[in-house]
Amino acid sequence: MAATRLIKGFMTVGGWTLASRVLGFARDILIAAFLGAGPIAEAFLVAFSLPNMFRRFFAEGAFNMAFVPMFSKKVETGDAPLEFARDAFSGMALLLTAFSALGVIFMPGLVWLMASGFAEDERFGLAVVYGRIAFPYILFISLAALLAGVLNGLGRFTAAAAAPVLLNVIFILAMLLTTLTGTEGGQALGLRVGDALALSVPLAGIAQLALVWWAARRAGYPLRFRRPRMTPELWRLARIAAPAALAGGVVQVNLLVGRQVASYFDGAIGWLNYADRLYQLPLGVVGIAIGVVLLPELSRRLAAGDLEGQRNGLNRAAEVSLGLTIPAAVALMVVPGPLVQALFQRGAFTTEDAANTALALTIYGLGLPAFVLQKVLQPLYFAREDTKRPFYYALVSLALNAGIAIGLAPFIGFAAAAVGTTLAAWGMVLQLWLGSREMGEVVHMDATLRRRLPRMLLSAALMGLALWGFSWLAAPMFAPGGARAIALLLLVALGAMVYFGCGQVVGAFRLADFRGALKRRG
Repeated sequence: MAATRLIKGFMTVGGWTLASRVLGFARDILIAAFLGAGPIAEAFLVAFSLPNMFRRFFAEGAFNMAFVPMFSKKVETGDAPLEFARDAFSGMALLLTAFSALGVIFMPGLVWLMASGFAEDERFGLAVVYGRIAFPYILFISLAALLAGVLNGLGRFTAAAAAPVLLNVIFILAMLLTTLTGTEGGQALGLRVGDALALSVPLAGIAQLALVWWAARRAGYPLRFRRPRMTPELWRLARIAAPAALAGGVVQVNLLVGRQVASYFDGAIGWLNYADRLYQLPLGVVGIAIGVVLLPELSRRLAAGDLEGQRNGLNRAAEVSLGLTIPAAVALMVVPGPLVQALFQRGAFTTEDAANTALALTIYGLGLPAFVLQKVLQPLYFAREDTKRPFYYALVSLALNAGIAIGLAPFIGFAAAAVGTTLAAWGMVLQLWLGSREMGEVVHMDATLRRRLPRMLLSAALMGLALWGFSWLAAPMFAPGGARAIALLLLVALGAMVYFGCGQVVGAFRLADFRGALKRRG
């Protein structure tokens, strides 16, 4: 039953995440068409990354990783989970209101720390203006993340997984309304689109917060603002969250290193961002879904002393994540050019932009399994309220990333940022795996995973050959002016048919498992 609930949760979170990522592609296609990889696009991307960086630092990366296990255990034991959630909600609201105000005041310094290559450049002033508009998003989205943690701890995943869809819908509507209601072109149109995107950020945060608050209220957890109080439970939460916050900060510094390197190459922040969006699709659908569902499940099993349930849940999470991630990684490495051409090469997005984005995508593809495996292994630590070791591992990963990205930049240019990110991800996975061996039998691969993994690799390799052959034959269709949408659909359909067909034949997985999970979800 535990494995059934896990797979059902993966499908729910993954399905909504897929919808969000598809809309995210539509959003980025419009941004690429209107702004390309030019100064307005780079200024907005840096401004938007600031609240997102701190969101992962405060909410998803630190606070929730400490909050969800504690809350899940309180739900399991009936130890006043509602009061605990209300105290955490009020404390976070006070902290982030003050932090948002400071961020708006000191925005020039934050932009310089994020992209010092913008200094003495028109991009710097634009990024500061956009950053001041967008930064309050951190307050709304962090409170929404806490409410999502409450819902996930209760085993209710739908509203929390659906909330990001609102962000992309609001972005898309803002751009379409801006272009439909104006007559300008060129730089003037670009500035109007940039302004609309910046204003959409806090509006989207309010919409996301409203959705998950309503869902939590329906679940019996109507969280309201009240005077914060530091209870013993909150002190314990703070002690557990502090190392996780530091670890989250190190991860975000890793991203900072990449952006700093990219900011010294015109257009590179845009290229890396569009490549990031492509590899984030499988990462979001699989890795984030696994992490969101697995952490509360492991916490409940740990509280109940269910060793077999923990081991089975971890193995099934690894099996599902690798079964869907390995073919995605192969596709990103084998046909990055056609993917980028079909999705982004139009309007202000040039052939050079497409080639550089494809290069970054190939490098990210090499690291995609590592990005997902981190999401599988980290809950083992957080479920045990062990946030110190992931922090130490993150420090090593940071040093590796900085050394590679900065050291290679003079030789391979902006691609050094992607290489550093990928190798640092594999270094983090190695550390998490070595550290988890102390947890005993929980982390051992069972017979099913050992049997199926090599067959997944074989199926993905055959799929890669089929994709390469099709992309070579259909090269004219992917060129500007060709039937790129049709070519992309055929490419995706071919990849899915070959991978899942071969996987079924060689025993990499059973399609009946996926069908059964979808029926249970329905």
